[in-house]
Amino acid sequence: MNTPGIEFGRKISAAYAALCKPLCQKLHLPQTAFDILMFLANNPGYQTASDVVEVRKLKANLVSVNIDRLVQEGYLVREADPGDRRRTLLRCTEKACPIIEQGRALQEEFGARLLERTNEAQRKAFFETMDIINENLDAILEGEG
Repeated sequence: MNTPGIEFGRKISAAYAALCKPLCQKLHLPQTAFDILMFLANNPGYQTASDVVEVRKLKANLVSVNIDRLVQEGYLVREADPGDRRRTLLRCTEKACPIIEQGRALQEEFGARLLERTNEAQRKAFFETMDIINENLDAILEGEG
């Protein structure tokens, strides 16, 4: 099987971090705090620190420290879940909007740069293949339960 190998995922992460570095420095935010803010902004179905830990596979203490920082700096607020008082929901504030806007522009640029030198047919085939792989992953995971 000819696959990109283990380096592919590492390179994507490293390239994304390199692209984010100037913005994070400008904002005086660590990469992890920026990533958490963008994750919550881009994925409204995920609203808790536990969601960040589970989906992003980050260590709980790292998530906790960075969420505390984002709350203290006014980018996030904690709210009680009206359906379950034991859960605390995280919501991006109005102050976070300019950062989120800049972050989304950066993410768009990153995606465009990843697909440079590909044509429409290659992009279409790539995304169709990713959809099939995603369905296969769902089937495998459903078989686990």
